[in-house]
Amino acid sequence: MKPPLHVLNGPNLNMLGVREPHLYGTTTLAEIEGECTRIADELDVDLRFRQSNAEHQLIEWVHEAYRTDAAVVLNPAGLSFRSVPLLDSVKILRTPVVELHLTNIHRRDDLHRHSIISSVVDAVIAGAGPFGYELAIRAAHRMLATDAVAHRPIPAR
Repeated sequence: MKPPLHVLNGPNLNMLGVREPHLYGTTTLAEIEGECTRIADELDVDLRFRQSNAEHQLIEWVHEAYRTDAAVVLNPAGLSFRSVPLLDSVKILRTPVVELHLTNIHRRDDLHRHSIISSVVDAVIAGAGPFGYELAIRAAHRMLATDAVAHRPIPAR
């Protein structure tokens, strides 16, 4: 059985390619999904690639990842900076969680500089553009293979 891996994308990422191309580039989310599918096939993982503009939907998908023991690559987008409900949902995960940002949020304006989600994940990749997805998938896969969930207590079931 292939290990499950969920790649979850937050608000406005469906507009990649047209939204602020000077920040996010011209690669579309569909193109990123195609590359993620290729990498998942190479690594032999069961990929679920999803995007929603709705906070509650992302939380439901995190809950699903919990129920299926899926590793998670999460690009919370704008929810990174203020979503306590999403933060709380990520805390329940027992599997590797990699937070992903296309831009280097540490070089952004004050509003987009500090992700509250980062405090509860195993790794953060920021600033690598669309290539960050490959890095995040490979990191999550490596953590799964080595059972390396770093510095995060695993809640009892």
